[in-house]
Amino acid sequence: MIGLSPGPIRSVAVVGAHPDDIAIGAGGTLLTLCASSVTEVHALVLTGGGTDREEEERAALADFCPDATVHLTVLDVPDGRTPHHWNAVKDGLEAFRRTCEPEVVLAPQRADAHQDHRLLAELVPTTFRDHLVLGYEIVKWESDLPRIPVLIPLQDSVARRKVELLAMHYRSQQGHDWYDDETFLAVARLRGVQCRSRYAEGFVVEKMLLDVGSRDRSR
Repeated sequence: MIGLSPGPIRSVAVVGAHPDDIAIGAGGTLLTLCASSVTEVHALVLTGGGTDREEEERAALADFCPDATVHLTVLDVPDGRTPHHWNAVKDGLEAFRRTCEPEVVLAPQRADAHQDHRLLAELVPTTFRDHLVLGYEIVKWESDLPRIPVLIPLQDSVARRKVELLAMHYRSQQGHDWYDDETFLAVARLRGVQCRSRYAEGFVVEKMLLDVGSRDRSR
C-alpha cells in the first residue's frame, strides 16, 4: 500500500453537526495529531449550544486534544432540522472560517444519511475552498458507511482511549442501542484490516492536490 506523509501539521479545523460527531468520526485521529504536531484545534458544532451537550463537547475535546489549544464554537441550530435553517448554518460556517486558517479540515462526508451531517458536508467545501477536507464517517442505524479511500492507522492504545473518552464524556448518548465500545472498536478494526493495521479511522476525500516536486523551469 502506498502511503503519503504530509509532514508536521500544526493547525486543524474540525466541524460537526452534533456534539460527539467529531469524536466518533475522528477522535483517534485527533488524539494522534495532538500527540505529535498539532498545537491548535478550531472546532465548530452546529447544535447543542447552551445545553448540557455543549458542556459534554467542551470537556471531551479538552481530552481528545490534550496538548493543543482548542477554540470551540457551539451554535444552537435545532437538532435534526438544519436543512430548514440553511442560512444560520451557512452564516455560522462562514463566521467560523474567518477565525482560522487550518492545514486540514475534518468534516462529515457528503453521502451521510443523516440530514444534519449531509448538509454540513455539502457546505464545508464551499467555505473552505482551498483546503484539504477529509470527510469522516459516523456509524449509526442507517447503512451508510462509505467506501473509504483514505485510512489513518491508530495505535491500539489510541483506539482504546478513543472509546474510553466517548463513554466518559457523552453520557447523554448512551441510551442509543448502537452507542457502545464494541461498535466503535468494530469500525476501527474494520478500517484497520483495510490498511494492514490493528485499528484505523477512515475518511473520504473529494479533491486533493498532490505536489510531487517543483518543475524544472530552465527548460
